[in-house]
Amino acid sequence: MKTHKDLEVWKESIDFVTEVYKVTNEFPKSEQYGLTSQIRRAAISVPSNISEGFARKGIKEKIRFLYIALGSNSEVETQLIIANNLDFVNNEDFESLKTNNKNLGKRLINLIRYFERKNNS
Repeated sequence: MKTHKDLEVWKESIDFVTEVYKVTNEFPKSEQYGLTSQIRRAAISVPSNISEGFARKGIKEKIRFLYIALGSNSEVETQLIIANNLDFVNNEDFESLKTNNKNLGKRLINLIRYFERKNNS
């Protein structure tokens, strides 16, 4: 792999951010500086931290930034649940986002494990 752009998890996280933006466009305008902003920042943090980690030299730093991306992905999950509870997102969009969020988390964990094994060998 040459750069972070070669990673499927990075590509999927970019698609996920795009999906989050489209869905949050439908949130109430009163949430523009609240939940809308928060969920977008957390979603953007996922591919941003993947790319930042891959710009770093050592494996330990890559792992650290991947964990930050994983944490941001978990934040998005929580914020999606809140948005759903408040009826800001329809069930179809919620289920799609929830599934994509879960898959993204699994891919991040697998990538973290890969680098942890590589770091320990």
